[in-house]
Amino acid sequence: MKDSFITVFDFETSGLDAEKDRVIEIAAIRCKGGKVVSEFSTLVRFGGRIPPKITEITGLKDGDLADGMDEDTAFRILNRLLKDSILVAHNAAFDLAFLHHALMRLAKRSFDNPFVDTLTISRELLYYPYTLQETCNQYAITLDGAHRAMNDVYACWELFQRFTQEVDVATYLNKLSYLKKYGPPKWTPPHAVLYPTENRYRS
Repeated sequence: MKDSFITVFDFETSGLDAEKDRVIEIAAIRCKGGKVVSEFSTLVRFGGRIPPKITEITGLKDGDLADGMDEDTAFRILNRLLKDSILVAHNAAFDLAFLHHALMRLAKRSFDNPFVDTLTISRELLYYPYTLQETCNQYAITLDGAHRAMNDVYACWELFQRFTQEVDVATYLNKLSYLKKYGPPKWTPPHAVLYPTENRYRS
């Protein structure tokens, strides 16, 4: 993987349903050889109202998106960063589902990139809770302004690099763990390898 392009990406969204809700913020960094070679970040115009809960989590309000990029342009730019790269995200099942449904809606096609889910690795190496913030805390990785896309992306990139020092991350390509009590995600890529797991707690 060290010779591959890697794109770490994150979406902030108007809700949790990838079919019905929309991406309201995009951030991505394209990396190779442990270095960031390009990045992209934008708010995305949104025709609806942002639910209060989303504003509470992200700080984003309806007015913030008025000058955002239109969805089609934003995903065209993002797609250029993704193209031939391995995708990396924390709780990748969430972001990959939104990516799939957005591309199907805008371009009538999905994606077939390999991916690595840092949440899946976290569940095997670390202890609950597994939010990006809490996982970063376990490694003393600074994450200021969680739930803003670019802040999360750089934290996820640092977390991914830390994992490469501990395990062969290539063994996690296309793997997605999910909690047994909730069952598998509603949508996952056809090439995903799913398996159930349980949270690990400190004794």
